[in-house]
Amino acid sequence: MKRLWSPAWIVRHVAMVVLVGAFLGLGWWQLSRAAGGNAISWGYAVEWPVFAGFVVFVWWREVRHALRDPAGPSDDPAAAADPRPAGDSPAAATRPAVRRPVRVTRTAAPVPGGEDADLAAYNRYLRWLNDNPGARPGDYPG
Repeated sequence: MKRLWSPAWIVRHVAMVVLVGAFLGLGWWQLSRAAGGNAISWGYAVEWPVFAGFVVFVWWREVRHALRDPAGPSDDPAAAADPRPAGDSPAAATRPAVRRPVRVTRTAAPVPGGEDADLAAYNRYLRWLNDNPGARPGDYPG
């Protein structure tokens, strides 16, 4: 529980309370306008408490996530840059491994018997798009 009283978490707690109070206040204000005859305010009178509920949901999910993490967030940069592999810590056995995606380049195998000119041009275009992942289709020089 001590993790939830760090300066960053105190800011999150205060922001949650302020947002929920503001959203519920705006909902009450819209409810009073709706009762006064403003028909569109009925929708807003429902919408603002939904926003408040969403803020509470996100805050509660973050609290649960912080309490579930056995290591907890660390303000120590040396601990964040720990060079040990994930398998060396006992907590690594309980957490699922997060791996970086592997980029696989595939090129089309030549078709025996040749291709027609339009199909060959289209395949060159697709190969160029595959070789230049950050490029847009409009950047194609061909």
